[in-house]
Amino acid sequence: MLLLHPFILPMHSPPLIDVIIPAYNESLAIGKVIRDIPAGLVRDIIVCNNNSTDDTAAQARRAGAIVVDQPKRGYGNACKAGMDYILTREAAYQPDIVVFLDGDFSDFPQEMQSLITPIIEGKDMVIGSRVSGNPDPGSLTIPQRFGNWLATTLIRMMYGFRYTDLGPFRAILWQKLLSLGMEDKNYGWTVEMQVKALQHQLRCAEVPVSYRKRIGKSKVSGTVKGSVLAGHKILWTIFKSLLST
Repeated sequence: MLLLHPFILPMHSPPLIDVIIPAYNESLAIGKVIRDIPAGLVRDIIVCNNNSTDDTAAQARRAGAIVVDQPKRGYGNACKAGMDYILTREAAYQPDIVVFLDGDFSDFPQEMQSLITPIIEGKDMVIGSRVSGNPDPGSLTIPQRFGNWLATTLIRMMYGFRYTDLGPFRAILWQKLLSLGMEDKNYGWTVEMQVKALQHQLRCAEVPVSYRKRIGKSKVSGTVKGSVLAGHKILWTIFKSLLST
């Protein structure tokens, strides 16, 4: 059985919240994502431009985001670049909470408060579950649904905690995120975070979130190769974490 932490990390009131958005060729969507983030809720929106060949970076800046360039391709590389940018700030300017969401407009940024509230109330990490939420028809592909089911079933068998989704829309205490020592450079980033959160006995929760068909074609679930590679990496990440315990 997982043990709960006996304390809650102190936060500013209201908490300082930064958003990290990994983005690769999302010029048609990134502005919509940024503009739908509730006004006044977050401090900085950091778009991690993952070697895009379109004008993703320009569109993000135009919408008011900070753009960090990460020429090394990979979802995890992009997310890590956002974290590294935050770490360049002085300690007094570090955020309390970091929110991750995708740049393809499939998530609903206006639902961000529902992820943050459980953390303010004492949780360490909150996953936005598309599966238990309200996904539009066709927004979750068959490979995505199967991959989510298989991965979360394995995690439940190994760690005794029931996730329903590996959704990218998530919030986590900044200091807790740093303690996880995130390493994955690509597809395994989300599942690595969820597994390591359990290994570090973080207080985890899920909230239902809405989901729609993304703008443009998915770089992962939109191709057979991407789906196979992502599935392999997710399973390998789970088993590798078990071997390391």
